[in-house]
Amino acid sequence: MNKKNGFKWFLVVALLGKFLLAGSSVYAEYLDRIVAVVEDDVILDSELYREVASITQKLREANTKMPPTYIIRKQVLERLIIDKLQRQLAKRSGIRVTEEMLKSSVTDIARQNGMNLQQFKQELGKQKISYDSFVESVKNEIVINQLRGREIGSRIKVTDREVDHFLETQGQAGVDKIEYRLGHILIAIPEGASSTKIQKARAKTNRIIKDLKAGADFKQKAISVSDGGQALQGGDLGWRTASQMPTLFVEQTRKLRAGEIADPIRSPSGFHIIKLLEAKGLSDEVHIITETKVRHILIKTNELTNDAEAKKRLVDIKERIANGEKFSVLAQSNSEDTGSALKGGDLGWVEPGALVAAFEKTMNALAINEISEPIQTQFGWHMIQVLERKEKDNSEDFKRDQIKEEIRKRKIEEETELWLRRLRDEAYVDIHAGTL
Repeated sequence: MNKKNGFKWFLVVALLGKFLLAGSSVYAEYLDRIVAVVEDDVILDSELYREVASITQKLREANTKMPPTYIIRKQVLERLIIDKLQRQLAKRSGIRVTEEMLKSSVTDIARQNGMNLQQFKQELGKQKISYDSFVESVKNEIVINQLRGREIGSRIKVTDREVDHFLETQGQAGVDKIEYRLGHILIAIPEGASSTKIQKARAKTNRIIKDLKAGADFKQKAISVSDGGQALQGGDLGWRTASQMPTLFVEQTRKLRAGEIADPIRSPSGFHIIKLLEAKGLSDEVHIITETKVRHILIKTNELTNDAEAKKRLVDIKERIANGEKFSVLAQSNSEDTGSALKGGDLGWVEPGALVAAFEKTMNALAINEISEPIQTQFGWHMIQVLERKEKDNSEDFKRDQIKEEIRKRKIEEETELWLRRLRDEAYVDIHAGTL
């Protein structure tokens, strides 16, 4: 976008944007203005004011010692800038959220809170939260999650060797049986930073650690100076096992006692300060699953066989079985699942999640030797029979799957931090004088 024409457009926006902020006697005579230009978009003072008010209320409710207002404004403005940049990139990438997807997500949130959609709307009203604003925030979250999945998640892989390495180096030592709650402060360094900038960041990090060890409040310090994603939560990373925290933090964390602060940790993002807030042990988890020995007959639909015909064929086959013919013989001669048809329709022993949802739901509802009514999946029409069930201790596989997923999440978190920093460093951002 031509920057000169762009600023003309921003001026028009500024002139058109002179409206009174509703609901605030303090700002009753205040005219809205642009506080920052972010690529081809702007952030208005009204946006910043509303978000600052929301964050301030949450901090007060959490009894967090409040830093000066200009510090909160600075942190909130950075969050808004990052949010704008991500949404702009999502738009350029063609990411869209359909009304159906949005309604489904909001309905799910309502259900998780034990309410239907109408009750949830009423509850938001009681809390003086605009339903339209809530829906818009959900939409933004979906868009950003899809963007991050495309830009980052699709590139993250975890190998069996990485899981083995974790078990060898950490799992055997029992680290995965301890949960840690960490406080975190990041002093960011841009990519390609000069040695002078790096030394300044290092010196700043050391000063912060000195202040913290002298008794400064960690949460307030994180809100004031951290460039990390949890800055406005006081740097609280929540409860995590070793497999869930950034790799660089693991060794230092293991050496800490509750309340202690580690030496500075250097990463491509900058310098990290971590404090062990709490730690607790986890009990060994036994994970039992039910395996099912199942067989089926599949009739596919095509130009010659529609849904009604496929379903009727299965009804006729079920009647033949009831009259004494063998399921296995009829599967061999009728089933269009060529892999299992040769074995009389036998799919063998299957674990939870191995089959498509509609098939598994029907299978789980059947008694031993019971034959289902015809059911439809994306593969066609099935008739299912459960032959046996048994319980299996799946603890080792379950543990490996958990570790694999946590390593993946950790990689995504580390890569996201770098990606966001790069996105911010490479963007055109102009924060107007007098904003902070």
